[in-house]
Formats: sequence, structure tokens, C-alpha cells
Amino acid sequence: MRSEGKGRVENNMKPKIIKMNDENEFQTPERCWILETWNQSEDEKVSISRARVESGMKTQLHSLDGATERYLIVQGVGMVSVGRDRPTEVGPGDVVIIPEGTPQRIENTGKDDLVFYCVCSPRFSPECYVNLE
Repeated sequence: MRSEGKGRVENNMKPKIIKMNDENEFQTPERCWILETWNQSEDEKVSISRARVESGMKTQLHSLDGATERYLIVQGVGMVSVGRDRPTEVGPGDVVIIPEGTPQRIENTGKDDLVFYCVCSPRFSPECYVNLE
């Protein structure tokens, strides 16, 4: 346990460094590449994956049941569609908030790979993925 301000927060996590290994990247039926950088049962609160969408590609329309997702764009440009909002251009540094159960997709509109981190809470599991196509 550690003290945070006036209250105490239970924290069973141990300090560690997770090294990214590009060899673990895999292609999904969603039409993108995924590299799970952090998705562990000991940390049910969050998962982090790197997604890569090749130039000209658009991911499947999908939603996540039971998990809120955030995209942190780190490279490239694209158009993201979230719920009923109009598609919006995104680029490096932009954060997209996707509440659980909300339809979503992203399209790479640039010449280079579109790369972003997907941060899910609670952590992502394949059972929460819903293909809407």
C-alpha cells in the first residue's frame, strides 16, 4: 500500500519495465496490425496495445462491450468515426475517447502507416470485441 494525499490506495503492482518487441505484432481480421504492449491478468484495470493501419486501409466497424477505449495517435493521419459524430481528422498527439458499446472505426488517409495506442479500461479481452459489419 502507498499513501496518496489524505487517503490510501491499495496497489499490488511491482515496478517493472516492459520492452516492446515488434516481432509480436500480428495482423487482425479488423484490417490492422496489433502489438499488445500490456494486457495482463494481474492488472485488470487497463490494457495497452499499439495499432498500425496501413495507408488506404479502414478498420472494421466495431464496438467494445464492457470497456472504454482511448486512442493516442502517435504517427500518421486518419479519419476516425465514433458513434454518430461526424468523421474527424486525427494526427499525432490527438486522443480519441470511445465509450463502451460505441461504434468506431478509423481510416488511414495518409501515405505512411497510421500508428496509435489503444488504452482500454478495464483491460481488453477478445470477448468484448463486437464486429458491426
